[in-house]
Amino acid sequence: MVNVDDGVPAQRWEGGTGWPGVRDKRILVTGGSRGLGEQIVRLLLAEGAHTGTCARTAPGIEALDVSLTDRERTRLFAEALDVTEPGRLEGFVTGAARRFGGLDGVVACVGGSRGGGFEHADAGDWAATWEVNVGHTTRLVRAALPHLRAAGGGSVVIISSVSGWKPGPHAQYGTAKSAQIHLAASLARELGPDGIRVNAVSPGSMLIPGRRWARMRTETPEAYAAFTGAELPGGAPVEPQEVARAVVFLLSDWSSGISGANLPVDRAQNAPTPYGY
Repeated sequence: MVNVDDGVPAQRWEGGTGWPGVRDKRILVTGGSRGLGEQIVRLLLAEGAHTGTCARTAPGIEALDVSLTDRERTRLFAEALDVTEPGRLEGFVTGAARRFGGLDGVVACVGGSRGGGFEHADAGDWAATWEVNVGHTTRLVRAALPHLRAAGGGSVVIISSVSGWKPGPHAQYGTAKSAQIHLAASLARELGPDGIRVNAVSPGSMLIPGRRWARMRTETPEAYAAFTGAELPGGAPVEPQEVARAVVFLLSDWSSGISGANLPVDRAQNAPTPYGY
């Protein structure tokens, strides 16, 4: 009997299997003052990364800053800006790269939707939803590209959604999130020769204080129980901290073999809304 592995030495781990993390990496996160973006920023700083972030309002940035430790604050670069405003996002990327001496990764976390159902959402609603999701992502990656290339490569993480691959209302949002998943796969092929990995992360329904599911759990507990019972095998939505850990993994060197993927972090969620497909 011939063993197909005969003659091939077993691989050994040198120095153990300690988590290399993102220490000293230089990473930008859009929309980092609340929700998922905030948790990504906090985890990056806690893990020793130099972290840049932006938010639409100065109070959000200020609240984040004062909540950090002195050590974390020295590694934070933050600005208040609207990512859809021409030139502002590009200026933020340039400023952060100058502050940190380069970039090793970016996370496109800003997202959202405008307008109602299909018959009520006009062309402006579709355009605005596309711009805040897909438009801002492409501009972020394009602005960061020279800095990632100069660093010898890096990691791009695009925050999509369960709505990007499991249909539900509203169509303009799901369409934009689906495009982000395709964008990750396409850019992974195009930028791979430069050592740049691109992946999408698709969170399911998240329990964020003050947001939809947290309000639903408090205000209409019966509807919340019906939704989680029918659509979430785990019985509860994911926490933003759980999604943040997946994002930071994709930014780390331990995910070096992963590119062009869409990683769902949704506890095997079925439909993205209480209303089914």
